Amino acid sequence: MKHPIQRRDDSRRTSLANSISTILAGGALLLVGAMASSSAFAQEQATNLDRITVTGSNIPRTNTETPSPVQVVTRQEIDRTGKTTVAEYLQTLTADGSGSIPKTFGNGFAGGGAGISLRGLGAGSTLVLLNGRRMATYGLADDGQKVFTDLSTIPLDAVERIEVLKDGASAIYGSDAIAGVVNIILRSDFNGAILRASYGLSGDSDGDAKKATLTAGTGDLATDGWNAFFSLDVGKTDAIKISDRKDRKWIGTGDIRRYGYGNNAQFLGGAFLNGGTSGGVGPNGSVFDDRAVTDDNPAFLVALPGCAGLTTIPGQNDVTAQQQGCLWDPAQLYRDLTPEEKYVNVFGRASFAFGEGGEIYTEIGYSKKETTFSNTPSGVSGGWGYPGGPVNANSGPGATVLSPTHPDNPIPGQASRLRYSAWDVGPRVTENTNEFNRFLVGVKGNWGEWSYDTAYLHSGTDLVNKRTGFLNYDAVRCVLGNPACPAGVWRIGDNAGLNSQALYDYISPDISARAKSSLDMFDFTVSRSLADLKGGPLGLALGTEWRKTSNSLTPQTFTDQGQIIGLGYSAYDGTQNVYAGYVELSAPVLEQLELSGAVRYDKYESGEGKATPKLGVKWTPADWIAVRGSYAEGFRAPNPAENGDGGLAAFSNARDALRCDLQPNGTNCSSRPVAIITRPNPDLKPEESKSYSFGVVLQPTSSTSMTVDAWQIKRTNEIAQGSTADAIAAGNVLRDSDLINGIPGTGTILAVNTAYINAASTRVRGIDTDIRQTFDIGPGQLEMDLQWSHVLKFERTDSDVTVDYAGTHGNCDVTNCIGTPKDRINFGTTWKQGPWSVSGVANYISKMENTDFRGPDGEYQFSYADGTDVTKISSFTTFDLSGRWNITEAFELNASVQNLFDRIAPLDPTTYGGVNYNPLHFSGAIGRYFTVGAKYTFE
Repeated sequence: MKHPIQRRDDSRRTSLANSISTILAGGALLLVGAMASSSAFAQEQATNLDRITVTGSNIPRTNTETPSPVQVVTRQEIDRTGKTTVAEYLQTLTADGSGSIPKTFGNGFAGGGAGISLRGLGAGSTLVLLNGRRMATYGLADDGQKVFTDLSTIPLDAVERIEVLKDGASAIYGSDAIAGVVNIILRSDFNGAILRASYGLSGDSDGDAKKATLTAGTGDLATDGWNAFFSLDVGKTDAIKISDRKDRKWIGTGDIRRYGYGNNAQFLGGAFLNGGTSGGVGPNGSVFDDRAVTDDNPAFLVALPGCAGLTTIPGQNDVTAQQQGCLWDPAQLYRDLTPEEKYVNVFGRASFAFGEGGEIYTEIGYSKKETTFSNTPSGVSGGWGYPGGPVNANSGPGATVLSPTHPDNPIPGQASRLRYSAWDVGPRVTENTNEFNRFLVGVKGNWGEWSYDTAYLHSGTDLVNKRTGFLNYDAVRCVLGNPACPAGVWRIGDNAGLNSQALYDYISPDISARAKSSLDMFDFTVSRSLADLKGGPLGLALGTEWRKTSNSLTPQTFTDQGQIIGLGYSAYDGTQNVYAGYVELSAPVLEQLELSGAVRYDKYESGEGKATPKLGVKWTPADWIAVRGSYAEGFRAPNPAENGDGGLAAFSNARDALRCDLQPNGTNCSSRPVAIITRPNPDLKPEESKSYSFGVVLQPTSSTSMTVDAWQIKRTNEIAQGSTADAIAAGNVLRDSDLINGIPGTGTILAVNTAYINAASTRVRGIDTDIRQTFDIGPGQLEMDLQWSHVLKFERTDSDVTVDYAGTHGNCDVTNCIGTPKDRINFGTTWKQGPWSVSGVANYISKMENTDFRGPDGEYQFSYADGTDVTKISSFTTFDLSGRWNITEAFELNASVQNLFDRIAPLDPTTYGGVNYNPLHFSGAIGRYFTVGAKYTFE
């Protein structure tokens, strides 16, 4: 029987792709023009414009189109999607890729945070700015390594626009802006008051989201000499559980056997694998029969009674449990699809005019967010790591066992190795409470021919991470394996009702960790025009900056001793002082030719330092066409999580080539969860990068525009965990005792030992296209826009071996094993007529080959039950619809529907960021989602 997986017709997908390609190729001839979001050549009266500063430059200019590609996102573009947070919107950008951090990944190291990863190079290589200046990083490092800026601390209603610089900006903002810059620009002057409220609800009547925002300001800087305003943003979103989607095909269940998969599906619990020599983490419990072990007769699992009363999967009983294990669906019973979230965000700004064009300004920001995420119960065995090395609770002297006299031990007289999921303890629950603060005071103005801007910034986060439902290793071994344990005997499975609360308190204590980060920064920038060139003034900017950053994380209680079963270890502590100076020139040498250049020197207190240049050119042979290009360098010094005190013990998915070669079947040839133990490395060198961009900007009319930019970023000395595959091949692993054919060293991998290293390089190359068209039709106006990011190459070179991840499910050493789709396309339309507007946005993500990398040596990452490979993850398209109605000049009603056609996310058996779905396809897991809102403006 072929696998009954519903897929789109390939010929239709091919036709769609060809049609899009044809349209865009024709658009290069017919819809030429500048990108309307930055619109260089739409400014035909540029000399009449105020001088502004564009992200990527410190030199004010009248023409908003620079030699570097900048995407400007307006409030209208955000509002039409129905997204209610900055993070949700930015993660729909086509330039976002692998390594972005969704808020839904509640069981990750950075649970509760949300980050963007431009070009798939990781959230730590994307610099996020607020009004052109940095913010303190999130307290928890993603994957225990990558520090990043949490986007969820920014109140959306205070946002005026977002500028995304898509090439390197190290020479302007700092050496670590390798993948680009996201500059979130808030209102700078506001008078009046706006009250907004919204309510969201999924098509399944859950995931309620309530939000209210008040923005109020008074004073006019030009007439009164001052202005002050604030924005208050409060909200609450209810959790959605996996069980709430149990009728949504594979989304609501870990049991995907009906779709052609086997008992080795990663979210199906309780299965006996490899002939009963491994697996078996079920609600009834199972033990190994070790009484007559030989090379030809390995230990096999024996199920404890009670399966039928403990599982929710039909057809399970004591007989089937002995044959295949007690199959059950723990994700459906306990795991959240999205966490519960409560938040309050406050932003305030005041400015005071003085002299001729002088201004004193201050900004204050505060955010508090609480998230709660529920996950499946803990097992009593497994493998994990801590600074002392790996822990093996599966086999050997550290195995979790039932004592020979334990009343639930089915094999009298034997200390039996146990597999058991502690459903009676309850789910593992993580609660994060994060407080963010930001204070800025500055002054800017003119002094003779010079313009100046200087400010002091302090920003910090304080995060408390509390967890319940986790098991203490020594306590568990005591109550199961020691008949004289002072806490008593832990009865399991069918007999769990006999336990006392005191026993549960003993084996499952509350645990916690605390993370802090801080940023103190002082900067000073001056700029002026040096001379009049044929194309305009020769601009100069000079600046200096000092900043001090600190990041610390206390390890989760007992994890520094390896005492929390299945919970990875993460801790770090370090401070960096950075001193920098830079110079920038903008030279419009001719009306048709602009040159720009900048160089910055960053000096780290640790001794690392480097000059990073940037060069740009823009040539305008005619008023409807321009050609632009840029070159930039960058570098990133190791952060405290990588070379400081601490370490990391995490979990990922990996494929065991050794077991697959010896026993090529679906069980042993599919990726499985393993512990990854990574040591800090004080000898790390800084990452270095070189980026290039080349593009064309076209605009034949005021209503038609197009940009096409080719880009490449090459990052060398890349700081990363050592390759999991290389560590497995080298034997740097801890294995279980379930040997294949009795061959030593062939047991299931429990843990992999690696260190942070300077990998050789990563090279990412692609093409960005942005097309925009406006039509005046009768009394209304139709606006259309399309953004398309195409990844040509995503190559990583390590030990002289180069692999390409473009279009595949790799790199699984990056966050959540999201993969690297080649194409992401957003197509939007908006119809405006009088007080009405209606918008629609189509979001397309291309298919991925389910291999670890491209080429003949790439290996498929999962298999169906019959052993054939899962070859691809299908493409995914959703459509969002929104509308607005201005009933009066002051009162507006709005509504939106995300995933209007209720598309279901493709089944992805490899990622661990979502249960059977890829985090990129999150809207297809939630389903149709409705939001209604109102806005009232007070004069």
